[in-house]
Amino acid sequence: MKIIDLTNPQRVNRVPDKKITLLSGNYIEQCFQIKTVQLRQYIEKIDEKLGPFSLITTLVETDKGSIEMLYDEGYRGVDTLEQTADFLKSHLGLSSLILRSVIALKEASKKQNTQ
Repeated sequence: MKIIDLTNPQRVNRVPDKKITLLSGNYIEQCFQIKTVQLRQYIEKIDEKLGPFSLITTLVETDKGSIEMLYDEGYRGVDTLEQTADFLKSHLGLSSLILRSVIALKEASKKQNTQ
């Protein structure tokens, strides 16, 4: 099962312009084996004054499926992906990101099983 949790999934229907792996290996959260956690950057347009407009998503891959969710978007500068990764690693954001993803995967699994 792969979930794209965006109002317009077509925005991520391509290879990301840049990605950073925040976690890989075997981490267990609520019976989900977390395999990979990535930040992904999709540059949607470039303004002469403001710079790149970035869509930043998180991708969490587990043994029971994967989910890509919106994390941030806007004119955030050239090194926005690195800044976001540093913020997540230094402010316990990684654990909340994983927990949010696992909850969303559980809900999607429930919906799929009731149909």
